[in-house]
Amino acid sequence: MSRQTDRPTPPTRPEPERRRRPRVEDPRWRTAITRIEPDSIAIRGYAVDEMMGRLSFAEAIFLILRGELPTPSMGKLFGAALVSSIDHGVTPPSTIAARNVATSGAPLRACVAAGVLGFGRYHGGDIETCMRFLDEALALVRAGGTYPAAAQQVIDACFAENRKLPGFGHRIHTSDPRASRLLQMAHELELDGEHVRMVRTMERVLSGRTEVPGRPLPLNVDGAIAAVCSDMGFEPEVGNAMFIIARIPGLIAHATEERARQAPMRQIDPKDAQYDGPQPRRLPETRK
Repeated sequence: MSRQTDRPTPPTRPEPERRRRPRVEDPRWRTAITRIEPDSIAIRGYAVDEMMGRLSFAEAIFLILRGELPTPSMGKLFGAALVSSIDHGVTPPSTIAARNVATSGAPLRACVAAGVLGFGRYHGGDIETCMRFLDEALALVRAGGTYPAAAQQVIDACFAENRKLPGFGHRIHTSDPRASRLLQMAHELELDGEHVRMVRTMERVLSGRTEVPGRPLPLNVDGAIAAVCSDMGFEPEVGNAMFIIARIPGLIAHATEERARQAPMRQIDPKDAQYDGPQPRRLPETRK
C-alpha cells in the first residue's frame, strides 16, 4: 500500500494582470511652415515657384514669420524696416567681430556667425525690449489712462530704476533719420496704429530730457521698428529677428571687403577707417 503524505497544497499564483497597452499616438510631429513633396515646395501653403517674381523678399519673410501674406502696404513698410538696419558702418561690435574673423582667413560662414554672435542687449537687442515697453504703456491706456499719462508713468519708472530706455537714444545721432522715415511711411500707408501713437507720445514726453547732460534721447531706428512691427501684428518674441535678418547682408559685405582689400591678420581699429566709396547720390526717379 502506498503511503500518502499530507503535503500542503502550493498556493495558487494569481493570474498576472493584463496591463493595458498604452495608446499608440501618432509618432509624427507637426509643422505648419513648409510642405515638401516630390516636385513641390509650398511655404505656408503657397507654391514657392508661384511666389518667385511675384513677392518681394521682404514679403516672403513676412509670410514665413507671420503665416499670412502682407497687404501691399504692409509689405512695403516691412521692407523699409529691413532696409533701415542693413548696415551702420564699421563701428558696431558685430561688424568689428565679422572683420576680425575675416582677417584670420576663416571662411565666410564663420565671419557672419561671429557677427551675429556680436548682437546683444545693447546692440540689436532693443527691438523686442521696446515692443514690450510699448505694450506695458498701452496696458495702462486700456485700463483707462491717457496716452501722455501712460507714457510718462513708464518712462519715469525706467529712469527711477536706472534702466536703459528702450528704443530711445543713440551714440551717434541726435535725430535718427531712419526712425523719422519709418514713422512717416507708416502714416502715409495708414498703418500707424496704437503702438506708433504711443512711441510718438513718448517722443513728446522725452523732448528736452537727456540721458546724460548734453546727450539727447531721440527715437532710434529700433524704437521705430518696434512700433511699426507691433502695429503689423508681430509678437515681441520675434522682434530682434528683424535686426538679425536685416544686418546679415551688411556683415557679408564687410567680411568680403576685409578679405579683398586688407592684409591678413591686421589689428582693426574702427577709428582708423576712412570711407572711399561713392559720393552722395540720388535714387533714380523710377525708384521713387
